[in-house]
Amino acid sequence: MVTQEPGTRERLREVDANLLFALHALLEERNLTRAGERLMMSQPAMSGALTRLRKHFDDELLVRSGRGFELTPTAERLRPAVTDAVEAAEALLGTERAFSPATSAKRFAVSMSEYAMTVLAEPLARILTELAPACSITLDPLDLDREQIDAQLMRRDLIIAPLGFDFPGRSQPVSTDELVCLVDRQHPRLRDGALSLQDLHEMQHAVAEFTAAGPVRRPLEVELERHGIADRNVLVRVRSLLTLPFAVAGTDMCCFVPSRLAKRCLDMLNLTAARTPLGPVRITEAAHWHPRRENDPSVVWLRQLLYDVAVTVEDQHP
Repeated sequence: MVTQEPGTRERLREVDANLLFALHALLEERNLTRAGERLMMSQPAMSGALTRLRKHFDDELLVRSGRGFELTPTAERLRPAVTDAVEAAEALLGTERAFSPATSAKRFAVSMSEYAMTVLAEPLARILTELAPACSITLDPLDLDREQIDAQLMRRDLIIAPLGFDFPGRSQPVSTDELVCLVDRQHPRLRDGALSLQDLHEMQHAVAEFTAAGPVRRPLEVELERHGIADRNVLVRVRSLLTLPFAVAGTDMCCFVPSRLAKRCLDMLNLTAARTPLGPVRITEAAHWHPRRENDPSVVWLRQLLYDVAVTVEDQHP
């Protein structure tokens, strides 16, 4: 439980309602530009709001740290009370009112894993344009720092990320895929398009590190261990799943990537999906959202739209 400094709630009652929402956005985003985009305010207007807030609280609230900003101790103490006040104001002012996609001008904010971005971003943006022509959507990559996931969840309408890594908030599965093993088409170990367990054990691997997953073991690691391969011979580690096929192309390494991603680069990179003795390793991408958005009509609509898009993608590219 966070203890508020004396007078915090009293001072918040004196803040203009518009400034309260600006303060909330600034404390969550820690960035003038992103806070302004969130509230559809210009940067000069957002800067002016910050100036007024600094004067009101007699505190800098945001201070420069490297290339970004961090909260002052006073701002950190304000955060819980500001969040409570904004949530109460939203409930009172009717943010639960009906959402009409045909007439709304809402700007959605969604963070996606790299894989989800390659598969879902284009069809989601296209159908959003068709059904909600005045709405827009901001898409950005999932923050790889697990400590930032909770904060990102607060700032976004949805986060699309793999299921099974104990992310905070509520979740709903949206799409499934199966991992395939990629190797160069002229790989010397290939026999009739297949690799043996011994091959997988002795070959060098390229892997993408998903640091947001924390210590949770991935389904592939579990399946490899089940077949006696507890430790892979990892030669290359990358931060981006999308770079794995490029890292393997023209080498004797192998990597495992989702099949829909693999299909996009087989011919371009002269790769093939090798059969292996491993059982099916399925991954599930899910929509994650903060509990405060559970009944927000616009987010409920977006979740259903995302599910419909994912079903269409799976039907077209099984």
